[in-house]
Amino acid sequence: MNMQAMLKQAQKLQKDMQKTQEEINNMSFLGKSSNVAVTINGKGIVTDVKINLDGIEPDDIELLQDMTMLAFNDAKKQLDNMTEEKMGTFTKGMPGLF
Repeated sequence: MNMQAMLKQAQKLQKDMQKTQEEINNMSFLGKSSNVAVTINGKGIVTDVKINLDGIEPDDIELLQDMTMLAFNDAKKQLDNMTEEKMGTFTKGMPGLF
């Protein structure tokens, strides 16, 4: 394969990767934990938090904080899995690049 063909292939790969990353960035991921739901976008930015106070004691702020953290971590894990799944086609099994 000549150098020009390799460069053209690399440019196509870069364009495909950018398109895939843009698709991921436009996705939403909903994480849940008991009474809390956290939505993040594909960039990992929290876009919505919903809290249902039923069954939560007003003085148990630590429980609410834990549920919020667990819901965020659930959404983040979904984002990470989607990124690995979609971008993994470009990295061919080299984990940790995205």
